[in-house]
Amino acid sequence: MPEKIEGISSRNRCIIVVGASAGGVEALKRLATCLPPDLAAAVFVVLHVGQTSYLPEILDRAGPLRAIKAKSGEQFERGRIYVASPGFHLLLHHDHMLLRRGPRENLARPAIDPLFRSAACSYGARVIGVLLSGSLSDGTSGLRAIKAVGGVTVIQDPQDAAVPDMVRSAQRHVEIDHLVPIAGMGDLLARLASEPAGETLPVPPGVRLEAAVAAQEHSAMSNEDRLGELSLFVCPECHGPLWEIEDGDMLRYRCHTGHAFTSDAMLEAQSAETDQILWS
Repeated sequence: MPEKIEGISSRNRCIIVVGASAGGVEALKRLATCLPPDLAAAVFVVLHVGQTSYLPEILDRAGPLRAIKAKSGEQFERGRIYVASPGFHLLLHHDHMLLRRGPRENLARPAIDPLFRSAACSYGARVIGVLLSGSLSDGTSGLRAIKAVGGVTVIQDPQDAAVPDMVRSAQRHVEIDHLVPIAGMGDLLARLASEPAGETLPVPPGVRLEAAVAAQEHSAMSNEDRLGELSLFVCPECHGPLWEIEDGDMLRYRCHTGHAFTSDAMLEAQSAETDQILWS
């Protein structure tokens, strides 16, 4: 039986969070195939999906690790893959998982950044963040959060990705520790999970606040909670005011109800809204 995370006495990197979008099903299947059966970590997966997803069954058949749908409030074990459900953000809170219908981020729920931030808040340097094939730039801010607390960042080689936009965004804005094709990722993750983690650094206040928004611990963000300056734009989702967030050299936006966008996701949302208006 897999050993429960709380039973691990060492400070090894026992949490692996994985994000993917367009082209991600094939990338995740290949990753599941190359993960070892004795992996000393729990794996959590977010893929941008519609209303229905068969990803747990697909990954369960693809490799040696058991892959199941994540359940809210359930403790997790190493040696298993937990997959986010359609319509819910997958979050980590100490020794268990949470599924929350928090505000959509980068036009998605589940989204990658909320999982990555929650892992950074709860597990610090014990986290390995992995970003695979996908469009736009979800995952970049979450990888920055993992790096900020001392975790390890891994991205798929853009030359190996069916849709390289997400990993190229991470390359531009995050200090990446490992850039590898999927074929080499299984061995890399097994080695990283067997090594002691470094020192966990303090969680930046903005990361903690955004994690709380995804978990619905903040129903609305007040002026005291704002993460940046008021923007000229309005939220494409709820038409409320947007705050402009400088996340390193990356520009992001978040409204008072919590909807969040990177600049390219914002452009995508505005283009879709313009098309709807024109058709109407």
